[in-house]
Amino acid sequence: MQPLSSYTALLRLFHLVSPALPIGAFAFSQGLEWAIEEHQQNTEARLKNWWTGLISEGLGKTDAPVLLRLHGAWQQGDLVRVREWNQRLLSFRETQELLDEDRQVGRALAKLLVSLDIPDAASLLEHDTALVTAWSLAASTWQIPAQTSLHGWLWSWLENQVVAASKILPLPQTPAQRLLLQLSPVIEQTCETAAQMSDDQIGQSLPGWAMASMLHETQYSRLFRS
Repeated sequence: MQPLSSYTALLRLFHLVSPALPIGAFAFSQGLEWAIEEHQQNTEARLKNWWTGLISEGLGKTDAPVLLRLHGAWQQGDLVRVREWNQRLLSFRETQELLDEDRQVGRALAKLLVSLDIPDAASLLEHDTALVTAWSLAASTWQIPAQTSLHGWLWSWLENQVVAASKILPLPQTPAQRLLLQLSPVIEQTCETAAQMSDDQIGQSLPGWAMASMLHETQYSRLFRS
């Protein structure tokens, strides 16, 4: 594969983190809608605490370290290892809602990568695929460094959550942007921690997040999919 310039790789990262990426992630709130409905996460301060916990103690102990391992496996052409980590990541989903979302957006990204002629992308359509698995393939193919791709993935997740909160709450643009800035150090620290984790340290349970997601599955009135 011909080496890409760092500038081109950066543009490819922008492609991945863009809200215009057609994978449907905007349709899900990951339990946030229920948490807001029950007035648990309805202020700027509470939203910050909620997302800090999800990033550092949830995604940071599961998706983040697995993304780094998947990136390495793709670079080495180790499809067996890719499938093992993909299945392990899907097994971390604690609710049907979170599992279904991951499989749906993962498959959507895989289809997009196939249409963009990304090598090995077709193999992702042979089984359930987590979003991080497809994301790491794109990042590896486009020569985006693993840590950089992880920063981008967490930023994309957070931005989607902020947009979801803006649709549910009267969350003006300025507080929304302030939250993104305030949580940037959390993303940075989470990435650093993920890079130092051993395989047996990967895995976490967040009962509050799981409860919010389960209750959202049967919420009477919803804007977001379950």
